Order: sequence, then C-alpha cells, then structure tokens
Amino acid sequence: MAYENLAGRTAVVTGAASGIGEAVAVRLAAEGARVALLARREERLTALAGKIRADGGQALAVAADVTDETSVADAVDRIHAEYGPVDLVVNGAGVMLPHPVAARRADEWQRMLDTNVAGVLRITGALTADLVGAAEAGRSADLVNISSVAAHMSFPNYAVYGATKAAVTYLSEALRGEFGPRDVRVTNIEPGFVESELRTHISDAELSRQVEDMLDAVGALSAEELADLVAYATSRPRRVNLRQIVALPTRQA
Repeated sequence: MAYENLAGRTAVVTGAASGIGEAVAVRLAAEGARVALLARREERLTALAGKIRADGGQALAVAADVTDETSVADAVDRIHAEYGPVDLVVNGAGVMLPHPVAARRADEWQRMLDTNVAGVLRITGALTADLVGAAEAGRSADLVNISSVAAHMSFPNYAVYGATKAAVTYLSEALRGEFGPRDVRVTNIEPGFVESELRTHISDAELSRQVEDMLDAVGALSAEELADLVAYATSRPRRVNLRQIVALPTRQA
C-alpha cells in the first residue's frame, strides 16, 4: 500500500545497514522520500543505496557511528551538503547483548547504553533544528524512535537491554513535551519479536537457543512490516501524531 505525504521529504535512518533500519530506508525511498542511510558498515550502505537508486529512489550512503559525537556531526554536515535540511528522522540503530547482570559484562552494558540511548540523543540533538525548521515552515516533521516491548516487559537476562529501551520510551514521551508544541511529531514504536540481526548479537549458545525456541513457538514480524508502520505513521496529516505503537506477532502474549 502506498501512502501520501512522503514524496519529497528528506529522511535520515540510522541502523540502515540491516534489519528494521534497512527496511525503513527502502520503504521511505519507495514512497518518494530522499533517504540518508546511516550505519557503520559502509559497504552495506553503499550496496543498499545502489539498490534503492536502481529501483528509482534517492539514497545517500553515510558511514557514521552514533556512539561518536564527531562522527555524527560529520554525517549531518554531509547530509546537509547533499540534501539540505531533514524533516524525518528514524532512530533505528540498536544492539541487544543479553547476559545476567551477575556476569558483569560492563563492556556490553556500555555498548548498549552508548548505542541505544546516547546514540538516539546524539542524532536527535544534531537534527532538532532541522525538524523544528520544517515544522515552522508548515511542513510535516517527524522523529521516530524504535524502542521495544522490553521497555515494559521483563525478560530474564535482558535487564540492561530492557533498561535502555525503557529509556528510549521515556525519552520519546518527554520529547513530545518539547517538540509537540512546536508541531514536531514524536512516534515511539515498540516491536515484539522481529526478524532482524539483533538475534545474531547473542554470543551465549543457551540464550541463543532460547530465542530460537521462542521464535519457533510465536513467530516474528518481518522488518518490512515494521517499515510499513513507520511509513503509515509519518504519512498522516501533520496534525495527527501516532505517539505510541506496540506491534507484536499475534501469538506473542
């Protein structure tokens, strides 16, 4: 299904090298948006940008690390030079590294905090002026954060990951207080099980098996189905903000 109001918009999608981020970038480009693809893996981004262009869309591959302030600033400078101001931002970059807290994997805690929380803040802060400017000019302006049902559903061994996603959900709610009065929409999406690269981040064999067993029992949404939600939410009339979306496979309780 095609949605109105996305053609001609300029979007930034983080985590665009794979999974939900990749699917969102492809979908927005198919709807007529110019899309800046942000992720660390430049080869993957270049290949994706080529595919989008071959399909008639517009895409710019920008290698960037959301955990690094200078990298984010340089990426935004390049986007502005190529595309100008942005009016749609999708924070899709994330990592999921489950272990019991007692394992004291401080390196993994820091990586999740830096990517899942601070990364969202860095991208949002760097592009706030663009979003506010678009809204002031009477155009739609959207900030979309990809959180997780782990923000409010406890899963054994996922305490730190869940805490980072709870932070994203809270941040989204708080940002509505700042951005809503300025006509910038904030949408927080909390997916349940989704087919993505996140499951490949799991290094513990037993935890990996548990995830596979759950997916076998419940199933998973596709990344493309999540991308459809992003396209739907950001294509509504600018006075309509779908502020919170929880998307689960039907069998996931």
